Amino acid sequence: MKTIHQIFYRDARNLKEIPSESVDLVVTSPPYPMIGMWDDVFGSQNVEIEKVLTSGDGKLAHELMHGILDSVWDEVFRVLKDGRFACINIGDATRKVNGDFCLYPNHARILNYLLSIGFSALPDILWRKQTNAPNKFMGSGMLPAGAYVTLEHEYILILRKGSKREFKTECEKQNRRESALFWEERNIWYSDVWMDIKGTGQRLSDELSRLRSAAFPYDLAYRLVNMYSVKGDVVLDPFLGTGTTIAAAMTSGRNSIGVEIDKGFQQAIRPMARQIVDFSNDYLRDRLRRHFEFVEDRIQTSGPLKYTNKHYGCPVVTSQEQSIFLNGLNEVRESDGNIFEVAYSEKPQDIAQGRNWNAESLRKNKIQLDLLNR
Repeated sequence: MKTIHQIFYRDARNLKEIPSESVDLVVTSPPYPMIGMWDDVFGSQNVEIEKVLTSGDGKLAHELMHGILDSVWDEVFRVLKDGRFACINIGDATRKVNGDFCLYPNHARILNYLLSIGFSALPDILWRKQTNAPNKFMGSGMLPAGAYVTLEHEYILILRKGSKREFKTECEKQNRRESALFWEERNIWYSDVWMDIKGTGQRLSDELSRLRSAAFPYDLAYRLVNMYSVKGDVVLDPFLGTGTTIAAAMTSGRNSIGVEIDKGFQQAIRPMARQIVDFSNDYLRDRLRRHFEFVEDRIQTSGPLKYTNKHYGCPVVTSQEQSIFLNGLNEVRESDGNIFEVAYSEKPQDIAQGRNWNAESLRKNKIQLDLLNR
């Protein structure tokens, strides 16, 4: 098993290198309009933005910034296959312009535009970002009629192009089964509020040409890739930044395409590619370890589980988990054209090795199941 990951350093408003209907999933986090750190990025693409900000017209500046993003969403719709998903992490902005403080609802503006070009909206996810701020109140403090609530969440918009995806051949169905989630993961990941993922700082190394990124946490990208695609699919991030989405695709056995306007991010992405084998294999081992800890607790509190995963020999709750297989990474090779090729292992022990699977618990579980099935 191999996957290909290609990066284009260009403006995502024109994805001419990507054929129409060739992408299976989009996972991205664009620059947030009306967040001050992004003003010059938007302004460099439309000189009118700086003018209207200087004149104090926040609403027009907000709309002009989104006009730039709209062109990217047009390309996203074009390259997505029918039945595939776009997952967009976006936060709203609060800002004082010309003396007036208000919220600029980025998620609503993006959602309305995506619906207008043909996407269908699915239930979104509220990412409740953890904060350590000692004083959460803002505005007039303890005095009423002047304070405002703190903005501590972001949105993950989930949209689909066209009708429901179908898996028709036996090969497609088997690949889908191998790409399945564990029961306990599914219960957490498909909740509409995520509170267990911490935010990622916006500051990057001073070596980069741009000291900021719209980087989201690796766990967030990994979840979305595994929730809305299967192994071998093509994942696109039109605002690649430091390469989080590509890293998640590599770990998950998906192909990927990244587009980034700032070539300075190469200095962050190349080291990531060199380290991804060890990182991914540790991440996958930890995923299996968490499942096994869940299994042991479940057996002790609720009795034996009915099914067993055929690759790892561990109990699972449902029949749909019996074929789950996490491909460990063997190596990553970089070639000309900012292309990375990842080779994977077909041996489950490459991921499971070194872990204490508590054979006694498995033995007792099997004995209990045998007794129940007599």
